[in-house]
Amino acid sequence: MFNEIQNSNTLQVISKHRFRNEEFVEKILNRRWTLPTPETKIHQVVMPRHGSDGCNFQLNTAPGFGHGAKETRNQGTCFYMVRDDLLHPLINGNKARKLDGLIPLIEDHSVTDVVTCGGCQSAHTAAIAVLCAERGIASHLLLRGEQPEILTGYNLMSTIYGNVTYVPRNIYADREEMLKGYAKSVAGNSGSVILFSDIAQDSSTTELSTANLMELDVSRSNRNLKRKYLIVNEGAGDSVALLGMIRLAQYLSQSHLLGKERALKFVIDAGTGTTAVGLGLAALCLGLPWEVHAVILADKIEGYKQQEERLISEFQKHFNVQFSDHNINEDGGIVYWVERGRPRRFGNVLEGEVEACQQIAQQTGILVDPVYTLAAWETATLLSSKEDGGGSEVVMLHTGGTLGMFGLAQRYRNYFNMLRKGFNCS
Repeated sequence: MFNEIQNSNTLQVISKHRFRNEEFVEKILNRRWTLPTPETKIHQVVMPRHGSDGCNFQLNTAPGFGHGAKETRNQGTCFYMVRDDLLHPLINGNKARKLDGLIPLIEDHSVTDVVTCGGCQSAHTAAIAVLCAERGIASHLLLRGEQPEILTGYNLMSTIYGNVTYVPRNIYADREEMLKGYAKSVAGNSGSVILFSDIAQDSSTTELSTANLMELDVSRSNRNLKRKYLIVNEGAGDSVALLGMIRLAQYLSQSHLLGKERALKFVIDAGTGTTAVGLGLAALCLGLPWEVHAVILADKIEGYKQQEERLISEFQKHFNVQFSDHNINEDGGIVYWVERGRPRRFGNVLEGEVEACQQIAQQTGILVDPVYTLAAWETATLLSSKEDGGGSEVVMLHTGGTLGMFGLAQRYRNYFNMLRKGFNCS
């Protein structure tokens, strides 16, 4: 049984097999957020049974979640699509969710500068740059490799909104040392450098009074304020980044949406794996019968399992909670890590994938990319076909990243030139 929350030091023991602890969830979500609301659109992708040539998709922008959902399933194979790609033109998908709880924490500690890193077309660095610029905070973005001949996509947004430095790959390989070294060099003797872990322990709640917020605004506007440089890890893969996914799950599990009782299989593309772990923890904390299937893209399965263990351990320590039986699936964790259908070195695009993205866009209006979200789409399609007999329903979380298509078009010109010829379903 759950212990009652008596004070901030009370250890909570959560077991999904017993019952949900919504009181604990309300407690950790009682904070300021970056996004004004957790709301997102839910659409439905349908593959009709009749008259289909094998690659026909239709989009239902107003799906039913009760009796109407069963009628749609009778018409063809289908899966729900959580449209987090529509949250913001620049900061969408899982980047917005990861930073949902993180940015207010940065503000609360009067941080003047943020130092982080990513690939040349990093959606993470662009999101940090935009959100910091909106709040008068400077961002320093260390990008791996050489400056492209033409700035485009997330690389262009990072350059416009932040201060970009290109770092040789051999130096970038040691990210921790690189970030610390750069932060110390720009801070000099007059500034201070702190790690995100230094302030994360203060984030069990970040609810501030109006007076405190006004005081912070005055503090930031003081030109003589000693500059404080905060290091944020690549991809913001920290325990606080999990909170945005828990907030999203709480929203989705409302009775008029996906609800708390129906068995669902969520499909997510996995870069660092933080988003998938966050959704898995949300299902555990809220007692939801949801399975999380994450398509691995950047590491081996064993590496993702280690990331899952690290994030769960950090979350338990950070929020003073213990998951007594979090090993809830046969893989020994809270996420099913799934191999990509067509494995390749991370970042590579294979023949036919750009055309597949074009097909999906033209038939549904949904833009997926060959590196990340196409893999989730293909897995969601496969799972929904397997569950067509009336088993679990499938939900794909669109993690955004669509500006990355500009960088891919720059790198894989031949594949994108093929689009002029159209696609062939055969």
